[in-house]
Amino acid sequence: MEQRPCGLIGGSLGHSFSPQLHGMLGDYSYRLWPLTAEELPAFLEGRQFAGLNVTIPYKQTVIPYCGELSHRARRIGSVNTLIPMPDGSLYGENTDYDGFAALADRAGIDFKGRKVVILGSGGTSRTVRTVAEDRGASQVMVVSRKGPVTYEDLKGHQDAEILVNTTPVGMYPHNGELLVDPGDFPRCAGVLDVVYNPLKTAFILRAEELGLPCAGGLLMLAAQAWRAAELFTGKAIPWEKCEAAFRQLERQRRNIVLVGMPGCGKTAVGQFLARQLGRPLVDTDQMVEQKAGRSIPEIFGEEGEEGFRRRETEAIGEAGSRTGTVIAIGGGGLLREENARALAQNGLLVFLRRPVELLAREGRPLSTGLERLREMYQERLPVYERWAQLSVDNTGEVADTAAAIIKEWEK
Repeated sequence: MEQRPCGLIGGSLGHSFSPQLHGMLGDYSYRLWPLTAEELPAFLEGRQFAGLNVTIPYKQTVIPYCGELSHRARRIGSVNTLIPMPDGSLYGENTDYDGFAALADRAGIDFKGRKVVILGSGGTSRTVRTVAEDRGASQVMVVSRKGPVTYEDLKGHQDAEILVNTTPVGMYPHNGELLVDPGDFPRCAGVLDVVYNPLKTAFILRAEELGLPCAGGLLMLAAQAWRAAELFTGKAIPWEKCEAAFRQLERQRRNIVLVGMPGCGKTAVGQFLARQLGRPLVDTDQMVEQKAGRSIPEIFGEEGEEGFRRRETEAIGEAGSRTGTVIAIGGGGLLREENARALAQNGLLVFLRRPVELLAREGRPLSTGLERLREMYQERLPVYERWAQLSVDNTGEVADTAAAIIKEWEK
């Protein structure tokens, strides 16, 4: 007899990572079941599944169908995992709890004795609150637009020590939006965001700039699936399998962004990387030219550098919001901080080094004189070094440069 599948139920599931994650965690089949509210009762009563994950909007709806709830699922008031029991009933669990706990552990954030501020009052907020209370937080405060404590009230709570975002603010396609600034909380010792698209929201990027322990939500997604997989199989699954699944998904989504001086070889290296990795190459200078219908020298001639930079920022913002690409940007693309943040949200930024004397200069409006090029390099070097996570010399074979980048990207 064919084994019944596990799977995910929800409203509009769209593109879910659950099949990929569960495929790496267990040896069972896993399906997606988008259901209407009218279809849900018959589906649950039919029991044609070996285990279910549950997502929006049914995490509370499924509770009456459960014969038993775990202690924490009752406390949270939300179920995201259903297991058929031998007596035919359903057992309801909340593995988002495990996911958020793992996220906090990864960031090294300790709740004990600390004041925690949770942004948002939805179902995930209740999960975060339960974890924080169980881990000894001295105070947990939930902030929402219309609740007892609003964002305007936060001015009186600048003693918050842990900030957690459970809202969709900053999530694709609204990249770059920031609900609150961690810099406004002098005692802040940790920042977490359950959003995982982009990999780093503006909230997390700001925390990184301040040197605060922080993490985005991708590990939470992987860890809740890991715990659900244990429930589906009835077996302990080594944490290392969760780590491997998380790393693979992170690599799959992470862009490789090539930065450096004009003429340092970004396009050539980018083309090689794209072929090697089977990824699309996005060249932001080409995006600017295609949209303007003119070459970059022509744009400089008609609109000046400011006009070009405005167009470049628009192109970089679009490119940075994508995932799973190789991106090559113009030499001055990092001069605006908003551009650097747009690229850092999903990208490994790689600084390609090449001596000034070896830089290609033909067709580059700002690279006409060698002396000016040297000055430009000294001006831009601190910017490249600030934002790039990897620096690679590009003076030899393109294949060698690409190999060094791929080695780091695969870590």
